[in-house]
Amino acid sequence: MKTNEVKEYVVLNNGVKMPILAFGTDLIPNEDTKQAVLDAFAAGYRHIDTARLYGNENEVGEAVNATSVPRDEVFVTTKIWFNNYGYEKAKAAIDDALKRMNLDYLDLMLLHQPYNDYYGAYRALEEAYKAGKLRAIGVSNFYPDRLNDLIAFNEIKPQVDQIEIHPYFQQEFARANMESHGVQTESWATFARGKDGIFTNPILEEIGKKYNKSTAQIMIRWQLQRGIVCLAKSSSPKRMAQNLDVFDFNLTEEDMAAIKTIDRDTTVFMSHYDPRMLEELLTRAVEA
Repeated sequence: MKTNEVKEYVVLNNGVKMPILAFGTDLIPNEDTKQAVLDAFAAGYRHIDTARLYGNENEVGEAVNATSVPRDEVFVTTKIWFNNYGYEKAKAAIDDALKRMNLDYLDLMLLHQPYNDYYGAYRALEEAYKAGKLRAIGVSNFYPDRLNDLIAFNEIKPQVDQIEIHPYFQQEFARANMESHGVQTESWATFARGKDGIFTNPILEEIGKKYNKSTAQIMIRWQLQRGIVCLAKSSSPKRMAQNLDVFDFNLTEEDMAAIKTIDRDTTVFMSHYDPRMLEELLTRAVEA
C-alpha cells in the first residue's frame, strides 16, 4: 500500500466494508462504557470493539441502540472467550451476545484466543455467518501457524485476525502472511499500553514534531499505512478526536524506515507460545 492510499475503511474478503479505525472498550469501567461509546460516535468513530471478557457488551449495545447514527453505518465487533468454545457452547454464546447487546446482527465476531476447541467454535461462527447473524467472522491472537491451520481445514476463510501490533512488536511476518491469504490484519495494543516509554520514544517524538502530531497519532498513521485496521482506546473525547485526526498527512518512506528500527520483534506482554499465558488466561473464565 502506498502512503497516499489510506482510506477510512477496508474491504474484507467477503466484500464487507470495515472502518479502518476502531474504538476499543477494554478496561473502560462498565458504568462509563455507554457514555464513552456515545462520545466515540460523536467524535466520528463508526467501529466499536468489545468482547465477552470485557463485561460491557450490554453497555455497548445500549449505546449502539441509543445513538442517532444509523445501525447500518455502525460496525460492531465482539469476541467469544475460549471457555465457551466447542460447537454447542459457541453457538449459544453467539445468540447470547446478540441478546445481551439487543442487536439483530453483529458485524464481526472473533474467537478471542487460540486455545481449547476453536475448530468447533469456528464451525458455529460459520453457521451463524451463513444464517445472517454475523456479517463477518474471524479470530484474535492467532499467529501464522494456527491461522494457516484454521484456513486449511475450514470452509470459510476468516475475514480478520486481531493481534498485538505496535512499534515495539511490528509483526511484519504475521501481517504479510495474512495478506497472502486475504485475511485482514487488525491491531490491539496499538500504543503498547504505554509500556517502555513508547509515548516518549525519541524517534516517534521527532516524527511527530515534523507533522505537528502526537506520538499516538504517529503510531496510528503508521499502522494505517501498513494496511492494518487500528484499535485505539481513550475515555477522553478530546483524545478520541485526536486519534481520528490522522488522515491529513502521510509518513514518508524514511519515516516508516525509522520506525522500523525500534522493532523488538517480541511481545511486551507474554507470548501465546508460553505455557504460562494459558495458565494466566484460565483464571479469566467467563459465562457464555
